[in-house]
Amino acid sequence: MEETIPGTQAAQIAGQIPKQRGDSLLETAVRYAEERHWDVFPGTWLEAVDGVQRCSCGDRACAAPGAHPAHEDWATQATGSATVARRMWQKQPTASILLPTGRTFDAICVPETAGFLALARMERMELTLGPVTLTPERRMQFFVLPGACAKVPDLVRGLGWSPASLDLVTLGEGAYVAAPPTRYGARGAVQWACRPTPANRWLPDAEELISSLAYACGRDR
Repeated sequence: MEETIPGTQAAQIAGQIPKQRGDSLLETAVRYAEERHWDVFPGTWLEAVDGVQRCSCGDRACAAPGAHPAHEDWATQATGSATVARRMWQKQPTASILLPTGRTFDAICVPETAGFLALARMERMELTLGPVTLTPERRMQFFVLPGACAKVPDLVRGLGWSPASLDLVTLGEGAYVAAPPTRYGARGAVQWACRPTPANRWLPDAEELISSLAYACGRDR
């Protein structure tokens, strides 16, 4: 996770996002807990059934194959201990890596097109970004300080937008995000648009990013 991705690269089209390192899911989950102090928990995984990758949950119509919680009590399983994380993934090495929001970070989720527009705008404004993921569902998730869920609706209204009019969702307590290199069935893997680095260990507040994100979502409607 130590590589620094220059801002100009982050604001490029999705096809130019740097490929993920080849670390195993186990080692990556341990690193998230150890280096970033993020809580992690193992989700479902992919299994080959008649030559097709299906979700371990058994639902052939699974909306997020291999990338959702495997148990209803997932929130109590999440751990910030690298030792415990290693033990959990040793039991199921192909389990997805899921990160609960509302603890060490919240996530502001927007469409991919709006996300890249916002990244370019933030770069021009020289804003400090936290990590940002790009999912196979063509969504981008901006990591911000916890508490964003309570702030964002009023912040959006203050900018002249109705929260319901924008495709902008804030994930906080009780929600989660899938972390790279988790795969969504045949759709591809979650990637970092902005990788976690020592430079972005301190996350921005939602208030610092919301203007660019709301503007981009408004343009993307």
